[in-house]
Amino acid sequence: MRVRRVVTGHNPDGKAVFASDEEVEPVTVPYMPGYEFFRLWGGDEPSKYPDAGEQPPHVQYFPPVGGFRFGLFTLPPESSVVLPDDLDPAGAEAAIEAALPGMAGHLEPDAPGMHTTATVDYEFIVSGRIILELDDGAQVTLGPGDTVVQNGTRHAWRNPFDEPCTFVVTLIGAHHDKVHP
Repeated sequence: MRVRRVVTGHNPDGKAVFASDEEVEPVTVPYMPGYEFFRLWGGDEPSKYPDAGEQPPHVQYFPPVGGFRFGLFTLPPESSVVLPDDLDPAGAEAAIEAALPGMAGHLEPDAPGMHTTATVDYEFIVSGRIILELDDGAQVTLGPGDTVVQNGTRHAWRNPFDEPCTFVVTLIGAHHDKVHP
């Protein structure tokens, strides 16, 4: 998928300008075939105007309290994800950590795909279908045009369908009122 990011800003006289216009390449991980993570914009502090068009500094995949992330995510059909027989779990985790810092640490090894983050997430399904599963097994099937507001819940995304699912996601760092497993 081609993703273009246009960023506006201001010149020294305060006039609105296009500060940058570029194609964003997806982050991919060899051990996660078919997954694409477009890290479009983010910051670790509350937003302010970056008039020169530079993205605010941030490293971790999930934002801290006051931070934010904006991206596009594609989840392939489960039937298309084939891992090599000689998969090195430590190598796979290291590759995920290098490409998407902090993500692997949120995934539960004994419950594949399940994770909890200290974020409020806004998701919009662009194409395909996907199942959102919560920690008690409750599920909802989502398709194009559907939205989700996720409030720090333990969840997993499942794609048992025949086509990839692409969705827009905005993550806002938030305080959790209670500790989750």
